[in-house]
Amino acid sequence: MKKYLSALVFALIAVFFSACLPQPVLVEGAAMMPAFNNGDRILMDKNLGELKRGEIIWFLYPKDRSKSYFKRIIGLPGETIEIREGKGYINGQVLDEPYVDESYNQAKANYPPRKVPEYQYFVMGDNRDNSSDSRYWGTVDKELVKGKYYMTYAKEKE
Repeated sequence: MKKYLSALVFALIAVFFSACLPQPVLVEGAAMMPAFNNGDRILMDKNLGELKRGEIIWFLYPKDRSKSYFKRIIGLPGETIEIREGKGYINGQVLDEPYVDESYNQAKANYPPRKVPEYQYFVMGDNRDNSSDSRYWGTVDKELVKGKYYMTYAKEKE
């Protein structure tokens, strides 16, 4: 009996730590350049709290939940997002995006005004010319969000 109790306590401790500690994740692809490069290793905080514009989140891809992506939150629930000539607008106001490097964003595509549904987020990669994101497959439900960026612990050499 004591043996089973010890195993149960160990399992509960393991579950507690796996739920609370940041999770290491490997970055694959160039969609978040220059913030992350292909091969960077980052930690994602699974304790979400309130999600804010500009935060980088890790989520299950809405069209295929066997895949996960990293993107930056651009639009919050209830906001109207629009893109005109490559510039983002929230509720008609131009969005300040200091994290976007214009050398990675030459296309000046448009996206018509759309309201972000409740409990949903409009996300985009920082490398806008090479990112599959909410512009193409829609918003991300909060239930699909698995973590938010905590820190980079290993940068891939460029």
